[in-house]
Amino acid sequence: MYRIRFHGRGGQGMKTASRILGTAFFLQGYEIQDAPRYGAERRGAPIFAYVRANDQPIFERGIITRPDLVVVADDSLVPVPAAGVLTGVDRHTVLLINSDQTAETWQHRLNLDSRIITLPAETTERDELRFIGATCTGAAARLLGVITRASMEQAIEQELADLGDALIEKNLSRALLAYDSMQPHHGCVNPASDTDATAYTAPSWIDLPFDEARIAAPDIRAAANSVQIKTGLWRTLRPVIDYERCNRCWWVCSTFCPDGAIKVDDKTPVIDYDHCKGCMVCVAQCPPHAIEAIPETLAQEQEAAEETTS
Repeated sequence: MYRIRFHGRGGQGMKTASRILGTAFFLQGYEIQDAPRYGAERRGAPIFAYVRANDQPIFERGIITRPDLVVVADDSLVPVPAAGVLTGVDRHTVLLINSDQTAETWQHRLNLDSRIITLPAETTERDELRFIGATCTGAAARLLGVITRASMEQAIEQELADLGDALIEKNLSRALLAYDSMQPHHGCVNPASDTDATAYTAPSWIDLPFDEARIAAPDIRAAANSVQIKTGLWRTLRPVIDYERCNRCWWVCSTFCPDGAIKVDDKTPVIDYDHCKGCMVCVAQCPPHAIEAIPETLAQEQEAAEETTS
């Protein structure tokens, strides 16, 4: 079974690219799946779409974690962990990247055993980037080696039928140009053999000592023991009260403090720095803006200087 992932940004046509490739596979007699995967719809956000194709019924579902071919329409996504471009990529996977950099440069950057191919510059002219989805599809079809030029052309005409003849012709010309440019790499993508579930090797287990629940469990099993945990050590910013500006509206900051780290002494708020985590809620809620956030390192330096002078 062929497993292909398209990666791009919203507006670059990755959803359409997967549909075109899926239709081209179908026209060649394959069973297919194609689907996009993205969060909130907005232009420029990373998205991916995937295609499965097999000459047998497909029972596999979900996103593709072991791709045979990864197509990247925007090379700025490669180093972004959240984009997941390199998820499941191994020496078997072929990467097709739309980039101004050479394949050798990417091979050096990524240090992968995978085969890396870049789209030729003539297929990705800057004023034609809105057709990059079709361009990537045409190149991918040639790399797979099982989709004919005629099927590619028919798939584009079928999937883009609502766009009108002018746009269909533009997408078609870019896709077929990319298809032809990949001739040296024709059929370089091979479907990976399916993993046999019975051949699964279970992980070895490591026995760890287990303490009694009253020690190991996170539950509070005794009264008034949270004070022993110095959560102030987590802090990176420290809230500091300017008492000259403080209105002594003590109920505001002490009420909003989520950890009860602001105590009140005769209507004067006092911050317990042993347990203040530095969430800065008090800074946001203080009506006269009498509480300032300063870096914890600076606060510690000031304390050390005061101790030295005293």
